[in-house]
Amino acid sequence: MTKYIFVTGGVVSSLGKGISASSIGKLLQARGLSIAMLKCDPYINVDPGTMNPFQHGEVFVTEDGAEADLDLGHYERFLDKEMHQVNNFTAGRVYQTVIERERRGDFLGTTVQVIPHVTDEIKNRFRAAAKGADVAIVEIGGTVGDIESLPFVEAARQMGLEAGRDNVLYLHVTLIPYIRASEELKTKPTQHSVQKLREIGISPDVLVCRTEKPLGPEMRAKLSMFCSVPKESVIEAPDVESIYEVPTVFHKQGLDDQILMLLRLRAQAQDLDGWARIVQRLKNPRREVVVALAGKYADYKDAYKSVNEALVHGGIANEAKVHIRFLETSDPRIHEQLEDVHGILVPGGFGDRGIEGKIRVAQLARERKIPYFGLCLGLQTAVIEFARDVLKLAGAHSTEFDPKSRYPVIDLLPEQKSVKDLGATMRLGVYDCTIKKGSLAHKAYGTLQISERHRHRWEVNNKFRKLLEDAGLCVSGVHAPKNLVEIVELRDHPWFLATQFHPEFKSRPEAPHPLFRDFVAAAVERAEALRKSHVHA
Repeated sequence: MTKYIFVTGGVVSSLGKGISASSIGKLLQARGLSIAMLKCDPYINVDPGTMNPFQHGEVFVTEDGAEADLDLGHYERFLDKEMHQVNNFTAGRVYQTVIERERRGDFLGTTVQVIPHVTDEIKNRFRAAAKGADVAIVEIGGTVGDIESLPFVEAARQMGLEAGRDNVLYLHVTLIPYIRASEELKTKPTQHSVQKLREIGISPDVLVCRTEKPLGPEMRAKLSMFCSVPKESVIEAPDVESIYEVPTVFHKQGLDDQILMLLRLRAQAQDLDGWARIVQRLKNPRREVVVALAGKYADYKDAYKSVNEALVHGGIANEAKVHIRFLETSDPRIHEQLEDVHGILVPGGFGDRGIEGKIRVAQLARERKIPYFGLCLGLQTAVIEFARDVLKLAGAHSTEFDPKSRYPVIDLLPEQKSVKDLGATMRLGVYDCTIKKGSLAHKAYGTLQISERHRHRWEVNNKFRKLLEDAGLCVSGVHAPKNLVEIVELRDHPWFLATQFHPEFKSRPEAPHPLFRDFVAAAVERAEALRKSHVHA
């Protein structure tokens, strides 16, 4: 029978429930257990696909084309396991399903209510995601006390009754604030948060306490007493240098043993040696590089969460620390910020704000021979820049930004031109790609056939493809069934490659993505060359 761990959050949002859930999953996986992960989002949107990244961070894309919460990226990276549509659902999707069933007459005239109809649908989704796993870790988004999350927390409470308390564990992630003026840690917010949980009918079994300062035995005893949690189940979650340290921080406090005891589970001895080696390599780099990330959401780092982490993974592969310099592409003096960088990455995005800055960045990377990595929109801006400056097609653009462009080198496919609903209507999920032999992409992947995840509408316009290739922009990857450009490279450049897909979604600390690995390697090579030139000068 599958055991369930329900992860809730209290006091404030953004405490790291996703990292906590992922770390627990990693610990239990390392004990030989099969793990299922599930993220429940209480908002009414059907999925995060139409949401502004400033509000909810990156939209993660699964193999089967689900636009999902960014925590699914953490799950994949920590557990090295693919997530799917079933691993993330929202209140909007739940209510949509219940209302559709009511319209069909499935409830036989019954008054449709939050309890039992909405909570039953939520529990059905819990069970669907958990199927076949030893342990299912269910992260409930938001903060305890939010009106939107009440049906999800109620469903979690009911699971304790239906599955039995030996099969369900409630873990509460909370904040222990540090008051600098009095130099004190305060437990009262956590006490209130646990009290709120109890009002709903849940008594947490484990507290994971985010804190700036060590808790100490007296503080643990106080939390244990006032929250009715054994002292061994009060777990400290301090700020750490890297999120990948969290599993070992939890393991040293015996969290995995506590969970196994509370759920009456038997498991093999812990094996985190491989993970520990990755953390050590991450914390002890032999070299450093600076990569400029030229995006439009520079003020909100979670908008590029998977890109940031994939760069970290590329650094692990090259024993290098990657310093990410976020650039605001609407800044007219952006070229000044690129003078000392070792690589430039232009990520995906929508909308025309800062687009000319991204095109300018691609030009500077091409002309100055700086390693360049374009992702999705980063490929499109590179193509636009090449068409304008090399082919001299004045005004060349994407029809996303200039519908009347004389040279629409980036355009919609015919089937996309009739799309009216924006949600889940892009080219989403995994598509095959055939790679050109001898290309940078071939060197990176070591194979001529790959599959990668997509999230976009606009494509390279094949009407201009021969012109581009004849002038030196090599199309090194193609989705053969529709003859769509997937990868472009520049000849006579140290490392200039751009993809229409999103390789960042498939990168892992234990298996860095080959393109990020090679991009960081090119940046390392440039850093070494610049260092030597300065020494000789």
